[in-house]
Amino acid sequence: MTNELNSNVMMSGNSYSLEQIRSMAPSVFTTDKAPHLTDKYIQTPTSRVVEDLMSMGWQVTKVQEVKARKGKGFQKHMVVFRNPEIMIKGANGDDSFPQILLTNSHDGKAAFNFRVGIFRLICSNGLVISDADFNNVSIRHMNYSFETLQTKIQEVIAKLPNLVQKINLFKQTELTEAQMADFATKAAALRNKQTVNIADLLRADRNQDAGNDLWLVFNRIQEKVISGGYGYGRKNRKARSVKNFQQDIKLNEQLFELAEAYL
Repeated sequence: MTNELNSNVMMSGNSYSLEQIRSMAPSVFTTDKAPHLTDKYIQTPTSRVVEDLMSMGWQVTKVQEVKARKGKGFQKHMVVFRNPEIMIKGANGDDSFPQILLTNSHDGKAAFNFRVGIFRLICSNGLVISDADFNNVSIRHMNYSFETLQTKIQEVIAKLPNLVQKINLFKQTELTEAQMADFATKAAALRNKQTVNIADLLRADRNQDAGNDLWLVFNRIQEKVISGGYGYGRKNRKARSVKNFQQDIKLNEQLFELAEAYL
């Protein structure tokens, strides 16, 4: 069975209110520009974008900010959104929700940046897409408006059927044992320079993830690389999970690009 895009479904999982977001990442609500910026810099708080996306039906499911000693309140932060009415329906309960990852900072070094991701319900794991159809979308602070945001989000939604087709292509691609080992080795090298236990990366922790198609192999490897738990080095130490959201996004994009090489 193949995936299909469904609408008018209810999202599983929690969403956060504005007050909860403020407690987790105060920098989202910063209204003043950083002291070193000139009057030419136009400050648009991330909270305005969050409220606008909420009004369009998108709910906040994850919030993080970079720990900062200097420039506290102006540091880089990330807000992740899901729409409860948009779901990718998969076979055997392998359903997932498209996500929008918004990153920004208030130090003059970043625009509003939007990436597309996928949240799989089976493993409660998030993927970040790195694909020609889903290049990062940016909106400069000085050019921000609700109408501009609407246009950008509508463009993303219009491309979601292409994402479903890509996932189905992943599922239709069977990998050999040698290809799986090669994939796992190259994926591990993105994070570890030491020898990695390839069997750990390829092991299926759930029956739904057992199989040799590219989609399942990719998800097993991606989850281990991001969440840790695999053995590495001569002493077979256990890798820790990636905590920094910037590293998480970068690794996710690199893993997706690597997976596409096996199509």
